[in-house]
Amino acid sequence: MPFLRLLVLVLLLGKGDPVCRLQGSAQPPELAQDGDLLIGGIFSFHINTIIYLFHHFTIFYHLSFNFREFKFAQAMIFAINEINKNPELLPNVKLGYKIYNNCGTMDILRAALALVSGLKGEVSDDNCTKSETVQAILGHSGSGPTIAFEQVVGRFHVPVISHFATCACLSNRKEYPTFFRTIPSDYYQSRALAMLVRHFGWTWIGAIAVNNQYGLDGIAAFIQAAQEYGVCIEYSEAFSLSDPPGSLQRIIEVIKHATSKVIMAFMSHREIKLLATELYKQNITGLQWVGSDAWITDHSLTDSEGHSILEGSLGFAVSQAKIPGLSEISGNTVFDCSLNDSTNAQRKPCSGFESLQNVESQFTDVSDLRFTNNVYKSVYAVAHALDNLIKCEGWQMSVHTVNFTTAEGERVYFDNNGDSPARYELVNLQRTNKGTMEGLTVGIYDASLPDSHQFIMNNITVVWGNGLTKVPVSVCSEKCPPGRRIRSSRKENSIHCMKCPPEYWSNNQRDACIPKVIEFLAYDEILGTLLALFSLLGVFLTMITTQVFYCHKETPLVRANNSELSFLLLFSLTLCFLCSLTFIGRPSEWSCMLRHTAFGITFVLCISCVLGKTIVVLMAFRATLPGSNVMKWFGPTQQRLSVLAFTLIQVVICILWLTINPPFPFENLLLYKDRIILECALGSAVGFWAVLGYIGLLALLCFLLAFLARKLPDNFNEAKLITFSMLIFCAVWVTFIPAYVSSPGKFTVAVEIFAILASSYGLLFCIFLPKCFIILLRPEQNTKKHIMGKTPNNYIYY
Repeated sequence: MPFLRLLVLVLLLGKGDPVCRLQGSAQPPELAQDGDLLIGGIFSFHINTIIYLFHHFTIFYHLSFNFREFKFAQAMIFAINEINKNPELLPNVKLGYKIYNNCGTMDILRAALALVSGLKGEVSDDNCTKSETVQAILGHSGSGPTIAFEQVVGRFHVPVISHFATCACLSNRKEYPTFFRTIPSDYYQSRALAMLVRHFGWTWIGAIAVNNQYGLDGIAAFIQAAQEYGVCIEYSEAFSLSDPPGSLQRIIEVIKHATSKVIMAFMSHREIKLLATELYKQNITGLQWVGSDAWITDHSLTDSEGHSILEGSLGFAVSQAKIPGLSEISGNTVFDCSLNDSTNAQRKPCSGFESLQNVESQFTDVSDLRFTNNVYKSVYAVAHALDNLIKCEGWQMSVHTVNFTTAEGERVYFDNNGDSPARYELVNLQRTNKGTMEGLTVGIYDASLPDSHQFIMNNITVVWGNGLTKVPVSVCSEKCPPGRRIRSSRKENSIHCMKCPPEYWSNNQRDACIPKVIEFLAYDEILGTLLALFSLLGVFLTMITTQVFYCHKETPLVRANNSELSFLLLFSLTLCFLCSLTFIGRPSEWSCMLRHTAFGITFVLCISCVLGKTIVVLMAFRATLPGSNVMKWFGPTQQRLSVLAFTLIQVVICILWLTINPPFPFENLLLYKDRIILECALGSAVGFWAVLGYIGLLALLCFLLAFLARKLPDNFNEAKLITFSMLIFCAVWVTFIPAYVSSPGKFTVAVEIFAILASSYGLLFCIFLPKCFIILLRPEQNTKKHIMGKTPNNYIYY
C-alpha cells in the first residue's frame, strides 16, 4: 500500500510543470524598471483628506493628487537614469527601481514587505536565480509610516533612506539600525526654532503638535530648548486628523482665550490646513505662526480655505537646491513626448516647440527643490554605497561610509546615528502676485558653527502675521515693573511678577532678583577723590602758613597779630581740614560718631580762636582811652581760658549726644528703589542741630564784634579781615542747611564736606594770606614803626 502511494506521487510530479506560483496576488509597484540591482521607493501620490462635519460626527473621504510626492518619485527615477548613464559610477551595472504609491500606514508597511521579500508571481527554473529584492528603500516622507516599516525592514538589514522623516527618535540606532536620512533630525530643528523665538523676544508662546511620535517628540524637544532660553509656554496641545471633532474645537477655544500671540505648530501640512481653516471660519486673527519644516514650504497650503491665516509664518526648511536636467523630465511628462526616438518607442518624439513657460503646475515648478534634492541625494548615496561594495568586493552594502560631493558642491555624508548635517534656511511665507504663498529665505541656521554664529538674519524684509509691519510682541506681560521678577506658575501654566525682597532688585531681564548696589561716598570715585585732595591741600597750605609764621615769630607783624592765638587757630584749621576725611569712605559705627563730634569740636575751637582775636582787637583800642584798664581783664590767660571754655561747652554737647543717642551706620532703602544708600544716621537730630547751632552762635557773635571793630585804626586791617572771613563762614553755613536737607544719598555727605572745606579755606585765606603776603613780599612793611603808626602801643604785645 505505501509503495502504491509513492508511485502515484511520482506520476503526478512527472506530469506537472517545474514552476512555483504565489498563492494570491502580489501588490504590483506603481512605477518599475528592471535592472541588475533594484532600489525601492515608497511615496504617497494620492492622499485621503478627512473632512469633519462638526455638528455631527461624520467623516468624508475624497482622493486627491499630491504633486510634491509625485515629484519625489520623478526625482528618484531621474537620478537612477542619470547614474546609469555615468560610466564612472557603477560601471556595467544597471540600476532598476520599484516605486510604490501607498497612503496609510498599513498599506505602506505592505509595500515595504513586498520590496524586501522580492516575491514574484511565479518562480521557475529559468528565473529562480534572479532576485527582485531591493538593495535599499527610499522613503517615506512621513515619520510615522517610516517608524512603522523600518522596525520590520531593519531586521532584514535593508537600508532605509528617508528624505523627509525628521523625528529625532529615528536616530536611535538600537531600534532603527539601518535608518539613514538626507534631512536633519528634529533635534536640531527644535533648537533652531527655540533660538528663533528667543531672537525676536517672544517669551510667552503657545505650542500645538500633531498627535503622533513626530509631533510629540518634536514639540517636547522644542519646549525643552525654549525653556533653556527663558521662553515660557502658555499651553501645549496636540491633535490628529482621526480625533473626534471636539478635540479640535477644544484647541480652538484654547487659542481664542490665550494671551500669547505666537504659536509654534509642529505638524504636517494636513493638520495645519485643517487648523487654519477652522480659525479662519471663526475669525480668529492676530497670530504669528512658527512652523516646522513639514508644512512651512508646502505648496498645497494655498488650497486651504484659511491659508491667509498662515501668511507671514516663519520656520526652518532644508536649503534650496538645483538639480540640472530635472526640468526636462518634467517637460517630457507634461507633453507626453520623448527627446530621443530610441529612448521610448511608446512616446512620440518632441517637436522642439514645447514650452513650459505657459504651463502652470506644481509638478513642472522646479524653483523649489528643497526636499526633492534630498531624494536625489538619497539615490546617489545608495549608488555610492553599491559602488564601494562592488569595487571593494565586500559582502554587505554600507551606507554609513558614504562620503561624496554632488555636482552642485554639496557634501553628503552621515554621522553615527545616520543623520545628515544640520543646515537650514529660515523661511518666511509671503504672498505672491499670483495669490499663492511662497517661502522666502530671510535667514540661515548652521548647527556646525559656534552658538553665537549659528543663527543669522539677512537683510530681506520679513512679512509678519496678519500684515503687521513690525515684530509682534508676545510676552507674559509687557514687562515686570522694576523691583519685581518673573515667577513661573506651573499650576496655572502661566507666569506672574513677584516682588523682590527689600535688599534685592530685579535684573535687566526681570527674571531674577540680585542684591542691590550699596552706595556711599568712596575714595576711589571721582567726587571722593577730589574732596580728599582738596582736604589734603588745605592741610598742606595750613602747615606752610604755620611754618612762615613760626620762622617770623619775632617780627612785629606776627607779634602784633597775637601769635599765640594765631598758632592755635592754625592748628584748629588743620584739624578742620583733616576731619573732612572722616566723612569719606564706608560708614562704620566708629566713623559715624567720630565725623560729627570731630567736626563740631574742631570748628568751635577754630571759631573760639577767631573770637578771641576779635575781642583782643576791641580791647586793645579800648585801652587807649584815658583811665581805661581793660586789657588787664583780657590778657593772655583770659584769652586761653575763653577758648577753653567755649570749646568745653561743645565737648559737653557732643558727650551728651554720644551717650543718649549716637550716630550709627544706616542702610537707606527708601531713597532709591534700585540701590541702597549706606549713610550715617544722626541718631539724635537734636544733638546734631545743637552742635551746628552752637557753632553758628559763636560765628554770629564773632561776626558782630568784628563788624563793630572794622573802622578802628589798624594798618594791617585785622578787624576787617576777621569780618570778611566770618561773613564767608556764615554765608557758607547758612546755604548749607537747605542744600544738606535737599541733597540725595551720598551727595548729602559731599555737601557737608564742601561746607567744611569752604569755611576752612575762607578763614585761612582771609585772615592769614594778607599777612603772609607782607611777611614774604613786603618786608619793608613788617616793621614796628609802620605797624605802630595807627596801632595802639599796648596792642603790639598781644
